Amino acid sequence: MTGDGELWVFGYGSLMWRPGFSYVERHLATVHGYHRSLCVYSHVHRGTAARPGLVLGLDRGGSCRGIAFRVAAQARAATIAYLREREQVTMVYREVVLRTRLDDGRNVRAIVYIVDQRHGQYAGRLPQEEILRLVRQGVGVSGRNPAYVAATHDHLAQIGVKDARLAAIAARLGADEALP
Repeated sequence: MTGDGELWVFGYGSLMWRPGFSYVERHLATVHGYHRSLCVYSHVHRGTAARPGLVLGLDRGGSCRGIAFRVAAQARAATIAYLREREQVTMVYREVVLRTRLDDGRNVRAIVYIVDQRHGQYAGRLPQEEILRLVRQGVGVSGRNPAYVAATHDHLAQIGVKDARLAAIAARLGADEALP
């Protein structure tokens, strides 16, 4: 965020490829102290409470490359309201402001949604087979969970970001899709 009313938003999952808000700048960016992880049981967007899916969260440790969006000052309030409605449906994410380094070398302060490790939907670091089971079963109001994982992986590849763990999950899911 900046002092002149503009807003920066950092996306590491579906916000990268489906932000849902207007922006005036978009940059590859990095936040430190958190890493991208399939660590959130999805009870709404990609699953249900009875059959949860698994979505990404920013969990403690490491760093994460994603996309930072600059929102014009006049769209700030509406964008924050939209993000809160989208990202805080079950309050599994905490809204924080983090120093974010843009690919052009600038440092900005951006709104970031990190996982609340005390929340009941926090899955932590699960074994790959359990991740695959949850993703395969997940269907929610935003669609099938495997499609979410594939779209995020594909977008990361398009912007030149490597995420070995997500790539391994996407490859296994893709192999499932190829089966007759």
